[in-house]
Amino acid sequence: MRTKIFCDIADYETIKSFNSKSMVNGFTTNPSLMRLAGAKNYKKYSLKILKICKKKPISFEVFADNSKDMLKQAYEINSWGKNVYVKIPVVNSKGEFTGSVIKELSNNGIKLNITAVYTFKQTQMIYKKLNKKTKSIISIFAGRMADKGKDPIPIFKKSISLTKKNKNIEILWASTREAYNYTQANQINCNIITMPPKVINLINGFGKSFKSMTLDTVKGFLVDSKKSKFSL
Repeated sequence: MRTKIFCDIADYETIKSFNSKSMVNGFTTNPSLMRLAGAKNYKKYSLKILKICKKKPISFEVFADNSKDMLKQAYEINSWGKNVYVKIPVVNSKGEFTGSVIKELSNNGIKLNITAVYTFKQTQMIYKKLNKKTKSIISIFAGRMADKGKDPIPIFKKSISLTKKNKNIEILWASTREAYNYTQANQINCNIITMPPKVINLINGFGKSFKSMTLDTVKGFLVDSKKSKFSL
């Protein structure tokens, strides 16, 4: 199984460019990326993106912090397109599990992307709430875990083992930091990995020999030293 690559971005022009790339299977966004992209009106900006991304799966996240408003936003976001996954955080800002929201939406056939997951226990809790007939994604934040000195691999292996018998439930490697994470995701049979554009572009360099990498590095240092006109 090849791990699918999603592009983690909300910038319109970047999505327009990467939507045409065969190696990119879908997109993920979040409120922070939407803000960074300069979105002023969440719905209008999302609909603009959906005019170019018509078939590949794309996730848009709710930004409400209570169950009632999360549900309201989720139903609205779901209505924007058949390729839309609604992103729901595993807990709200008070640390309360959003299980009731996940269960209602999933039972109503709404494709979900459950985000901000950091533990296998959270994966288990989510899995119990999901309707196994509805397509869903569980996003585990590998990079942020690694940034704090935590090894994400054991959590992924347990989560993948839990969900592997159900083709509708996919595990996603989130907060990718480097291109090698794609190799790691492949090795453990992770369904999806979402990456920023610059990391996706690095994958095209896979397979390059160490000899050529050494030469490229040395040449780069030499060029910069000449440009700086260094002398001793």
